[in-house]
Amino acid sequence: MEFQVSELIEAKRQIESTIHKLKETVKTLEGKENPDRYKSQITLAKRRLEAFSISISLIEREISDLDKK
Repeated sequence: MEFQVSELIEAKRQIESTIHKLKETVKTLEGKENPDRYKSQITLAKRRLEAFSISISLIEREISDLDKK
């Protein structure tokens, strides 16, 4: 599937926004009085952060490849 550079840039911006919100969520949950109670939510958020970081790298690679054409 082909994407326009502008579509990739917007997708990257949206993912970066989500990453920022997830990082804040992790901070909040880890800062709670009993963070062990939120262990599964923290784990899920951290896994999502990793997945979104991979997505950003792939989007950046795709943008770079399209710029070379």
